[in-house]
Amino acid sequence: MSHIELRDLDDDDLDAIFEMMRDPEGVARAAFTAADPDDREAFDAWITRQRDHPDVLYAVVTENGGFAGSIAAFTIDGDREVSFWIARHAWGRGVATAALRMLISREAERPLFARAAAHNAPSIAVLEKVGFTELSRDVAFAPGVGREIEEIVFTLLPSLDGS
Repeated sequence: MSHIELRDLDDDDLDAIFEMMRDPEGVARAAFTAADPDDREAFDAWITRQRDHPDVLYAVVTENGGFAGSIAAFTIDGDREVSFWIARHAWGRGVATAALRMLISREAERPLFARAAAHNAPSIAVLEKVGFTELSRDVAFAPGVGREIEEIVFTLLPSLDGS
């Protein structure tokens, strides 16, 4: 069984995150990505904004101590959202599910929201496993696939006991 942890982002993680976020298969799944995933300057500017923003919780996901991805919580238009990106070498082993459970246990605000491309069945499965339910669907341009696609918005509501 793998040991999954979340830890603070370190400068030494930046190359691994950049490489993960430019993996063609990952970009195709995520779809709503940077316009040019190979643009390191744009990536560096984006990650600097994430790190500097007081409302963004950006963490590295580790599996048995090694880099396995990243996960974040942030606020857009007053809604608290979560997002995760798992490196391809860690796909299919429950890393995303474990990491998302850890993140939402740290996030007191409810409801939480998440988004996924409708064709991204693995991410949809992760969201549903941890209790997110579909809220709405819309069509939007997805730079990762170069066309408009369906995006699903999910929500995680407070439980009956208030958590």
